[in-house]
Amino acid sequence: MIQRIQSIYLLISGLLTGSMFFVPLAELANNEGSYTLLYRGLADSEQLTTPTLALAILVTITTLISFVNIFLYKKRLIQIRLGGLNMGLLLGTTGMIYFLGSQVAKNLSAEISYKLPMVFPIVALILTFLAIRSIGKDEALIKSMDRIR
Repeated sequence: MIQRIQSIYLLISGLLTGSMFFVPLAELANNEGSYTLLYRGLADSEQLTTPTLALAILVTITTLISFVNIFLYKKRLIQIRLGGLNMGLLLGTTGMIYFLGSQVAKNLSAEISYKLPMVFPIVALILTFLAIRSIGKDEALIKSMDRIR
């Protein structure tokens, strides 16, 4: 249900990771030209030069998990587990973006400048943690109501 606070956290998390499909993550510049690091790979001004399938898969999976997790509101323990998995994948996404950017910059002898979307997985990680915490509170409330009956 969308009116629960954890659903809002997960929705914002999904929107942040989903927006990574549409914005450049970093820009690289050297003497020969400039390149853009996208979720699907490194692109120069005309075409994709180096595809990064692993990053594209990670961004897709983290976005899907966030949105699917919203609709599992009746299965709170599964929500908590999927949230933990998503947190790990978001950490991996952040690390992979940094690793790919620094490796490509080293190979091209280019200067790299990370853009604002670089922090989207970190913000989504924090929001997923807040959602897990809220789901845990809901679970504790349900268990306490069962004890009263």
